[in-house]
Amino acid sequence: MFSPSIDKDGTMTIDWNEWRDYFLFKPITNMEDVARYWKHSMMLDIGEQLTVPDDFSEEEKKSGYVWRQLMAGAIAGSVSRTGTAPLDRLKVFRQVHGSFMFSGNVLNSFQFMVKEGGLRSLWRGNGINVLKIAPETAIKFTAYEQIKNVMRGSNETRTLRVHERFVAGSLAGATAQTAIYPMEVLKTRLTLRNTGQFSGIADCAKHILQKEGFTAFYKGYIPNLLSIVPYAGIDLAVYETLKFSWLNRNRGLADPGVMVLVGCGAVSSTCGQLASYPLALIRTRMQAQALVKGTPKPSMLALLHNIVTQEGFAGLYRGISPNLLKVVPAVSVSYVVYEYTRIILGVDIEGRRAGKGNG
Repeated sequence: MFSPSIDKDGTMTIDWNEWRDYFLFKPITNMEDVARYWKHSMMLDIGEQLTVPDDFSEEEKKSGYVWRQLMAGAIAGSVSRTGTAPLDRLKVFRQVHGSFMFSGNVLNSFQFMVKEGGLRSLWRGNGINVLKIAPETAIKFTAYEQIKNVMRGSNETRTLRVHERFVAGSLAGATAQTAIYPMEVLKTRLTLRNTGQFSGIADCAKHILQKEGFTAFYKGYIPNLLSIVPYAGIDLAVYETLKFSWLNRNRGLADPGVMVLVGCGAVSSTCGQLASYPLALIRTRMQAQALVKGTPKPSMLALLHNIVTQEGFAGLYRGISPNLLKVVPAVSVSYVVYEYTRIILGVDIEGRRAGKGNG
């Protein structure tokens, strides 16, 4: 099959002039650029997961383009998370306290938090939430590249299939989460803290270490690890489905455009969140438990049973409304900042071509 935009005279036959004109006047003249545009033209952050572009060429890695792109994504994620931090704090409060503390709407919940700690309290926990972006992104990307190399074996040029990329992405995500998980626990504790409880990140870490021991920094680790699989699998499956659906309907267009990419990323990430949310809720509740050394620790299954018994099945999705409310602003801010940061850092198609020439 071929594109109708090539067959200008509608004869169902492409002559030399049509073939030549198509590649002379088409804005994107290299199919490698088209594929690359889909694979890693953007990074989206919704405050839960930072999508990391994949399949960079060796020339891009050598030229430094990859790390400039990842840096742009980290900066965009930082701005995005800071902008939606109040909604994130509300989500954590509702996950941990259920309907016992926040029975009203979103506005009433914000009023409660402001009354307790002032306007600045809406951003509690945001500092460490931003700090963990850079190491998490770097570890996830590095692990992903190494795992892909192992899967390819001796055939270094082989393109991984969808299920192989899913496995590689899940393992890379698990590796990154294992490394930075103590920061996740600190983020939850700092988000939930009362006014004057901790003076900062170091004080919070010291308090946890002295009162609960080092193992407290890995509370909720198992449900967090389990949530990676449904999130990564559904996110990837929905994104691939939406992408191929768009390509099949628009065979004459190579450039998907900004709105298509943002839409695919936002919808796929939201679907991934919905599937993994109950595990994320249990993880947060386990992270929030401040226990004394030697006391029994509620297990993941015990917490699951308690939530369903006391709050019903809907209790597993407590806090989902502020979580969904932040998707659109988070994705929008993340994309805008990412694009401007890429321009500042020189991460564009011309920069990539220059990088190839220098590599």
